[in-house]
Amino acid sequence: MKSILVPTEPNDAMWSTLSTALTAAKTFGSRLEGFAVRVSVPTVVAMDVAPSASLAFFEEENAEAARQSRDLFAKFMADHAVPAAAPAGQPRAPQTAPSWAWLDDAPEGDNFVGHYGRIFDLIVMGRPSTDPQGPHMSTFEAGLFESGRPILLAPPKPSATVGRHVLIAWNCSTEQARATAFAMPFLGRADQVTILTVEGAVVPGPSAEQLAANLALHGIKASLASIKGGDNRTAGPIILDHAQRAGCDLIVKGAYTQSRLRQMIFGGTTRHILTYADIPVLTAH
Repeated sequence: MKSILVPTEPNDAMWSTLSTALTAAKTFGSRLEGFAVRVSVPTVVAMDVAPSASLAFFEEENAEAARQSRDLFAKFMADHAVPAAAPAGQPRAPQTAPSWAWLDDAPEGDNFVGHYGRIFDLIVMGRPSTDPQGPHMSTFEAGLFESGRPILLAPPKPSATVGRHVLIAWNCSTEQARATAFAMPFLGRADQVTILTVEGAVVPGPSAEQLAANLALHGIKASLASIKGGDNRTAGPIILDHAQRAGCDLIVKGAYTQSRLRQMIFGGTTRHILTYADIPVLTAH
């Protein structure tokens, strides 16, 4: 994971997001690249329903947020003695330590996260919240569904380590298989890997034992855990509770095995973890 993209906003969660990204970058010797997430011009303004003064005010607010985002990103890197990466076009030796770069003039709108993120090995974002300043669910879902890349969700408070003890929340699904494959760089370096199955919350597919046998071919030894669900014990709380009790510092969880609409109405494992996870979560769809 040599390239890590960090969408940046001036909000209270950003320091933890940058800390999580830097911890991952130190593990892999990665280049961290930030850019300012800028909201798009509202449709009412674009259609001239609102006066031009509103458009000017909106553009100034966007520009100020972008300046704050860059200053926050640069200050964090300076405070942690992370050097700037070599400019584009210059020869680059293989990286063994983190470096950083900043993309100026990123387009407005969440879609850019999904489009630009396709060339990165990992995208790091803060756990979505209801705070109007972000992190926003729309930004997360643009990255999740449009980039084709894994997303590392940072908790509200940074974790001292990321990937020492990894919990794979195995439910046999396509989404979980993809997230597990993306997590292989972490799994290969982990001190401990646990495969957790919540009984009653799986779909047809390979068992945890079969997954463990495949990981063993890569030199990854995984222990197995199985917990009974049901009786008002849903998979989301069970996964988070087990991860906390076991001292895990990374959860690998595929996103939205059930549809987003169903999870918005009835709840679901992904929605619960997005809301309550206090440790980093690596996810993919």
